[in-house]
Amino acid sequence: MRYRTLGGTGIEVSAHCLGTMMFGAAGNPDHDDSVRIIHAALDAGINFVDTADMYSSGESEIIVGKALKGRRDDVVLATKVHFPMGEGPNRGGNSRRWIVKEVEESLRRLGTDWIDLYQVHRPDHTTDIEETLSALTDLVRQGKIRTFGCSTFPAEEIVESHVAAERRGLGRFRTEQPPYSILARGIEKSVLPVCRRYGMGVLTWSPLASGFLTGRYRRGGTIDLSTGRAALHPHRFDPSSPLTAAKLEVVERLVAVAESIGTTLPELAVAFPIAHPAVTSVIIGPRTMDQLESLLKGASLTLDDETLDRIDAIVPPGTDVYPPDGVWTPPSLTEVPLRRRPVGERSGA
Repeated sequence: MRYRTLGGTGIEVSAHCLGTMMFGAAGNPDHDDSVRIIHAALDAGINFVDTADMYSSGESEIIVGKALKGRRDDVVLATKVHFPMGEGPNRGGNSRRWIVKEVEESLRRLGTDWIDLYQVHRPDHTTDIEETLSALTDLVRQGKIRTFGCSTFPAEEIVESHVAAERRGLGRFRTEQPPYSILARGIEKSVLPVCRRYGMGVLTWSPLASGFLTGRYRRGGTIDLSTGRAALHPHRFDPSSPLTAAKLEVVERLVAVAESIGTTLPELAVAFPIAHPAVTSVIIGPRTMDQLESLLKGASLTLDDETLDRIDAIVPPGTDVYPPDGVWTPPSLTEVPLRRRPVGERSGA
């Protein structure tokens, strides 16, 4: 296993990180089996584990806590805050009120006294970024977290956070966690260069592009919309969609690349993100032991320049074959009043 420094933190982490979103009701509900998978990853040399409070409504954190008993000091533990946890207002977001409350809940579920990397899961335009950074800085001073970062922030929001931190003398985001795969390379345009400029560590998610790079879905094959990820998000796998057809066309070309170098498509997919100099660690998120073993093979693979050039010819740098799933959309696009002038102003009245 290869290890790299996480941004400017001085913390050494494995080049592949164990993501635990699939442990719990949303994936593998068997706690004992999930613990065995976590232990197998640690035994293979992974020392970086990433979870979130909202994964299976806290169940993932509970499973991770069980798995790390007796091994906590050897693991760099990351979790996240932002998404709603329960009904009612003020039970989500990036406010000081919610962060201070929810970090205690995560510590309890994880069964630990500290979190190594506490990440803001998505931007929140209802909360001043200085409010968020101030709360996180205080948690570092209190010893409850060691450092903090952001997840799926656009480049301009990352820059704004660093400007605010410098202006107010606050701690700054040390890491970013964006989606990144062969099918979704958009972050190469600005997010990754910005992270390099600010010395941030980068841990990327979804290297298998929501399953399209597992080899399970092929052109001309049948897509079962009743099981797995396809059942959760059938619109993303709709066989009649031009977007699905575009993904499957690229998959066929990538399968040929993988076979030509004696590897499999998922192994190629897992090896690809770590080749970028801005990427510190790639999150792999298995649900079963077999999936973990397959992903670990990709973690040991190094792609040469010729192979990377062939991938570039199929999916050019900085381009997306499809919009990455689960990415945050700014209010400037989702809220109509922010993108349309009032009728009176449009008519010149």
